[in-house]
Amino acid sequence: MVKQFRVSRPSPWDSRDLLPLQLAPERQSTLRLCIITQFYPPDYAATGQLIEDLAHHLGRRNIQVEVFTGQPGYAFDRASAPVVEQLGSVVVTRSHLSRLWPQRIRGKTVNGLLFCLRAGLYLLRASRRCDILLLTTAPPFLQILGYLANLCFGVPFVCLLYDLYPDIAIKLGVVSPHHWMACFWQKMNRLIWRRAEEIIVLSSTMKRRVMAHCPEVKDKITVIHNWADPAQITPIEKPRNWFAWKYSLVEPFVVLYSGNMGRCHDMATILAAASHLQQQPIQFVFIGDGAQRSVCLEQVDRLGLENCRFLPYQDRETLPYSLTACDLSLVSIRADVEGLVAPSKFYSALAAGRPVAVICEKRSYLRRVVMKVGCGAAFENGDGTGLAEFIRYLSTDSQMAGRMGRRGRRCVEAKFSPEVCTERYAEVLWGAISRGRVSKSSMSRGIFR
Repeated sequence: MVKQFRVSRPSPWDSRDLLPLQLAPERQSTLRLCIITQFYPPDYAATGQLIEDLAHHLGRRNIQVEVFTGQPGYAFDRASAPVVEQLGSVVVTRSHLSRLWPQRIRGKTVNGLLFCLRAGLYLLRASRRCDILLLTTAPPFLQILGYLANLCFGVPFVCLLYDLYPDIAIKLGVVSPHHWMACFWQKMNRLIWRRAEEIIVLSSTMKRRVMAHCPEVKDKITVIHNWADPAQITPIEKPRNWFAWKYSLVEPFVVLYSGNMGRCHDMATILAAASHLQQQPIQFVFIGDGAQRSVCLEQVDRLGLENCRFLPYQDRETLPYSLTACDLSLVSIRADVEGLVAPSKFYSALAAGRPVAVICEKRSYLRRVVMKVGCGAAFENGDGTGLAEFIRYLSTDSQMAGRMGRRGRRCVEAKFSPEVCTERYAEVLWGAISRGRVSKSSMSRGIFR
């Protein structure tokens, strides 16, 4: 007998960070913005793809954007990209990117440090072309450049926190919370956040984490969610989807996990559900890579799970087809890293018009969004049985799955589109200038003179 799930109806938004936005009128002056981030297309890294969207949409709002980034690191089929490239209204400058032990934490740390050094040299050369900096946490210690530039030259900067370090490293057991490096890092974070013009975080839970470390920056923090482009990712029925035909995904009920299988993601609960359903006509598909991919492959082999299939990262042009070659999308995050990371795959799954099953802790903002929108269900970490029952339920009720998918799609169009979210970025950047934190003379002459 199939368990009957109580599916919440979509309800009005009542959270401040999820309210509809009033778009600001077009501004007459021009702002010169420099974005520094380690990853950028043709890399597959989700952060790079989001920054690409952000840069191009800001360029439509009287903001001149220049991006400094590295050569491809995730996209190993592309060994290099142009050193300087004009992409629409955005100028992209790429440094060399070291690939020392790219799959190991030590190698990523060294590579990140080398990128920071190159970014520092770039800032010295590009000083006259910038009014304000936007620095990501890729690599995690990049934002110290903003602190130094502001301290030495008065350059205003905005922090964009994709991940919260060293908290993640502590939770993953990479470093002790009492280690001198962790203590120094936390102290530097507080110094950086206090001096930053604004701090952008990806969720309300991440905002609470930052405030717990540094309460005095409360008024500087703005919550802006990640997004997905509903114009690029549109619902496609599996019988009309070439990707589904190529990988024989048309007939079975397909459960998709697409994206990074990193240390912060709960893959164990997904594999537990797959184990419960191995005798059902249900196919689990994992697309992507990450530190846990090899572990998942080993467990699938050990358990003899024939209902699991692994595919590599897909080009961005393929995503509209790979994300819709399923009947249900999965998003997972470890309970102990809630508020430290924010899975961007969640928004792409909603844009695809498919229901979403989220594995997270009870207080997660992901659970709150899913329940308010009515676009799927949320499960606690370790509840592989509950997840399996939900999958089995949806596999027998295509009408309910369709309703959930349509609700999620409408939510992206209204709340989590590039146009809506990047307007929030524009407001933050212009606000940092208009509130008088940057003098009019520096706006006209250039900050770094």
